[in-house]
Amino acid sequence: MRVLLTGAAGFIGSQIADLLVTEGHEVVALDLLLPQAHGGELPDWSRPHGVIRGDVRDAAVLDELLAGVDVVCHQAAMVGHGLDPSDAPDYASHNDFGTAVLLAAMHRAGVGRLVLASSMVVYGEGRYACAQHDVVRPSPRRDVDIAAGRYDPTCPVCRRPLTPLLVPEDAPLEPRSTYAASKLAQEHLAGAWARQTGGDVWALRYHNVYGPRMPRDTPYAGVASIFRSALATGSRPRVLEDGRQRRDFVHVSDVARANLLALATPPPDALVPVNICSGEPHTVGELATTLATAMDGPTPVVVGGARTADVRHVVADPRRATELLGYTARVRFTDGIAAFATDPLREPATLAG
Repeated sequence: MRVLLTGAAGFIGSQIADLLVTEGHEVVALDLLLPQAHGGELPDWSRPHGVIRGDVRDAAVLDELLAGVDVVCHQAAMVGHGLDPSDAPDYASHNDFGTAVLLAAMHRAGVGRLVLASSMVVYGEGRYACAQHDVVRPSPRRDVDIAAGRYDPTCPVCRRPLTPLLVPEDAPLEPRSTYAASKLAQEHLAGAWARQTGGDVWALRYHNVYGPRMPRDTPYAGVASIFRSALATGSRPRVLEDGRQRRDFVHVSDVARANLLALATPPPDALVPVNICSGEPHTVGELATTLATAMDGPTPVVVGGARTADVRHVVADPRRATELLGYTARVRFTDGIAAFATDPLREPATLAG
């Protein structure tokens, strides 16, 4: 299988490249090496893959690289909450315009399958049930409640506390950040392309991915990387809210394997979204404590508050990935976090400015 892999030098993309080569596939590796993510330099672990420095927004580059390609694995994106709303044009340009250019180039080249890196952020708040009103969409969390330490969302009808449930792929979608909106737009663009061309798309909705090669010391880094950076300097990890917000932390090796399965498996519909998760939910406080123990570091401190666009609980339903892709996560939380304490991380990025 000949695969065009965008974002091939990234945290997840580089792991996919390694796995594809190990399994005997041919990788056409493309990455813009954005300074926000890479500091503008190609990491050593990506050098064996002959990464081509180029932009998915450049149709001429794509037309050349897509020759003879069987399937595209699209990992390239600006990630994270961002710094402030002034980032919106960059997110829309890299994530959405870039995806549109890629899809048009795939149509010209006759490439009919896309595996798209999507994200759990498209769900907004997760799935909840009220004891009186069954499954409901929670009321937005209010600043006054967060300031008072009331973090859990309430029923929009009776205002009672809600019980968090597993989030299936057909849950309502409600992106809460520019990044989240751009990921949902990618899914919509890819779905329209598939229906117009007869192609097909797996939209892999990654949950909280961690592991070796994560970026560190950047506003775009994930929470596991932020905690580890604090511990490395002897500082106590700062845990927002009360630390009991629940997430699904999935190891990057499992995410790479999910991509390999999707690249080789025809989806049953034009676009099929799939949760890529561990199926083993934990709290953010557990993450901080487990990592601090593994690094023999100071005890985390719970500081309250919440970042704009943060949600309370998002815990995935893993069944569709198992049923359609044969995917089940292999790395257990305790083992993965223990290894993450000493995993190599990407050097600090250079922020544009």
